[in-house]
Amino acid sequence: MSGLQAKRLVFRVAGRTLVERVGFVCERGQFVALLGANGAGKSTLIRMLAGLARPAEGQVLLDGRPLQAIDRRELARRRAYIPQNARVEWPIAVERLVALGLMPHLPVFHDLNAAMWRKVEAALAQCDLAHKRGQPADTLSGGELARAMLARALVGDPDILIADEPLAGLDPRHAIEGMARLAALAHAGRLVVASVHDLTLAARYATHVAILREGRLTAFGPTAETLTPANIRMAFDVRASIHGTGADACVDFRALA
Repeated sequence: MSGLQAKRLVFRVAGRTLVERVGFVCERGQFVALLGANGAGKSTLIRMLAGLARPAEGQVLLDGRPLQAIDRRELARRRAYIPQNARVEWPIAVERLVALGLMPHLPVFHDLNAAMWRKVEAALAQCDLAHKRGQPADTLSGGELARAMLARALVGDPDILIADEPLAGLDPRHAIEGMARLAALAHAGRLVVASVHDLTLAARYATHVAILREGRLTAFGPTAETLTPANIRMAFDVRASIHGTGADACVDFRALA
């Protein structure tokens, strides 16, 4: 198959099962929003899908091949990953941080050429960071760093982008722009899988949603069919209503009476 497949994934730590037999298939051209309450297992599942955590049972397939069978450099070229709550501990310039996304494409001991630097400049502009060129990345705000990590992921033009809460810390404008950018990648034929907390933005931009509760997949499918009040209630223990569709969708919710 073409795309990413999770096959009965199980992850355990310290005797606890964090992900329990999760399976689904994602194809190129899809933007899959992974939804669930805090502690539902989203980050653990994201790390398994990215090949950064080994499942206790099951496997992840990329184009029909187990991730463990794919050369690490090849995987890094094809799959970009954005971690949750990224941090930078040294004063690397913002453009250099973004350029790290091109390292898997370089021959050993080679620096970026002019064409690659043009890609870096384009990624900075895409993520509204061109004016931050030359600034130490450890002086960026949380939202600015989140955009820099997105730029780092985009600069290598990956087939698959896997992101753990890429909107965390973003103000409303940049959150909307970030989701639109992820949706555009999917529209261009890439596969995007991202954990998202903003249900309205998921409803507006994601083509599919996968919903977790206590480590189990409770729903997966096209957004309009799957992001329903019943599924939201099951995942978050809130009463929800959905108004509008597509770009006009809005998800409202309140505590259960």
